[in-house]
Amino acid sequence: MADSKLQYLGSLPKMLPGPSATGKKRKLPIAFLIVVGVPTALAAIYYLLIASPRYVSEAHFVVRSANVSQPTAVGMALNVVGFSTSVNEAFAVHEYLTSRDGMKEMQKRFDLRAILGRPGADALSRYPRPWEGDSEESLYKAFQRFLTVGHDSGTGISTIRVQAFSAREAQALNLAMLDSGETLINQLNERAAANALRDAERDRQAALAAAETAKQALTAFRTSTRFLDPRAEAAESTQVSVTLLVSIAQLKAERDQLAAEAPASPQLPILNRRIAGLERQVEDARARLAGGADSLAPKLGAYEDLVLQREIAERRVSQAEASLLTAQQDASRQKLYLERIVSPSLPDKGSEPRRLRAILTIFASSLLAYAIGWLVWAGIREHRQS
Repeated sequence: MADSKLQYLGSLPKMLPGPSATGKKRKLPIAFLIVVGVPTALAAIYYLLIASPRYVSEAHFVVRSANVSQPTAVGMALNVVGFSTSVNEAFAVHEYLTSRDGMKEMQKRFDLRAILGRPGADALSRYPRPWEGDSEESLYKAFQRFLTVGHDSGTGISTIRVQAFSAREAQALNLAMLDSGETLINQLNERAAANALRDAERDRQAALAAAETAKQALTAFRTSTRFLDPRAEAAESTQVSVTLLVSIAQLKAERDQLAAEAPASPQLPILNRRIAGLERQVEDARARLAGGADSLAPKLGAYEDLVLQREIAERRVSQAEASLLTAQQDASRQKLYLERIVSPSLPDKGSEPRRLRAILTIFASSLLAYAIGWLVWAGIREHRQS
């Protein structure tokens, strides 16, 4: 049976611990000191000794409409999963406050450069920082660093957090931003109401103009034809014709009876003349109703057309006035309000920066970066040995 042999890879003194290795204390790797120790030490020096305290003023508000309906079960379920049953106009206020227009509005009321670049504040917090220039773009970035606007989708409440190196300045800025948000809401209300009312008023004025035109056309027709109401004239002519026809029928009956009893009576020629006269009157009445261009028939048709146009115009006026009233009511119901739930606070202590949390965050991030780098290096070294 052959003797088994134990083979070692590498140098024996390096593989087995010797008296020299056990007698020394292990030192931290230089890479650990550079990646973890130095950033953590610099962060501790900055946040504990250099960083200036910043005061935070916080306010809460909600944008609501006057026409607030009671929440339904479906609406509450949609709100729970992140959907809203109505458009939340608060985001318009958020965008405005954090925009350049919002910053310009604050510049009209305050000296932002003096507030954000307060003398005595540390160079890494105040405006401008060492690597920034004194420009509007840099001021806008600094303005965004000192302002935070948030929204809770569950409650619909918005939050404004303003930082400054002075508690009074932080509160004053927060108050001015709430006032600016209310001004924006009022402008949106006025613009929406003005647009709706302008369209309704334009339709009403057009309807009134059409009604006036129809009225003037009807008046001109009555003046030219000298008929106040051709329909009444036609009714009177028709009634006259009917009366005449009744009289003619009675006279004919009387004549026939007289001719049967006394054919040579001298009353017969008189009755015939009376019947002929009445029949001519009937013909004249019928000719006056529908006997040509000067008769009542064509005038009556034109008159009825004008009356119809006037009635349609008056109906349009009524509808336009109803639409205007509805637009006014809708504008009142849909009016938005910015309600202050919590007024801007006056901090008595600087809550920013959060020094311990910042140091621990930098330490954890550096340690994670070191661990990832060590694992990568170990993998590369193992790959080389294999």
